[in-house]
Amino acid sequence: MDSARADGFAVTYRQYYSRVFAYVYARVGSVHLTEDLVADVFERAYLKLGSLRDQDAFTTWLFTIARNQIVSNARKYGRETLVGPDVMQEISPSTVSVENEILLREECEGVARAVRGFPQREQDIIALKFDAELSNTQIADIIGISEPNVRVIIFRTLRKLKKMMAAERAL
Repeated sequence: MDSARADGFAVTYRQYYSRVFAYVYARVGSVHLTEDLVADVFERAYLKLGSLRDQDAFTTWLFTIARNQIVSNARKYGRETLVGPDVMQEISPSTVSVENEILLREECEGVARAVRGFPQREQDIIALKFDAELSNTQIADIIGISEPNVRVIIFRTLRKLKKMMAAERAL
């Protein structure tokens, strides 16, 4: 193993780990499974690094690997899921009151439930946008659609989510 290559990849690993972890976790909903899949993603990326033709496309390439690992796992073990309310609660501000924390948890559960009902492509795009923090162009490359189409899907999905949440609050 080339030491310089390993050192360079270690820097890349540290740079991307949290974003890849957030994206994968948002799709599978299990910390242990996420850890396994993220390890597989980075192992595959390290082994296939020589096949990357354009270093500027690294982020897109890495998240494509992550998406493929998720899909492969889903084929083996079942349907993908989104972020669980326990994680949403963990990343919420800790300075809120108990009442606000309960309301926030219920809101997060409602959002996760609503998004799980969306078509798979919409779920993927929302996860890549908000969990992986990718640009619309990067998402377009991963999903295989145009950037304007990604923008429209995000807009429509968020509008649909907003309407669903407003209707749920009105009940």
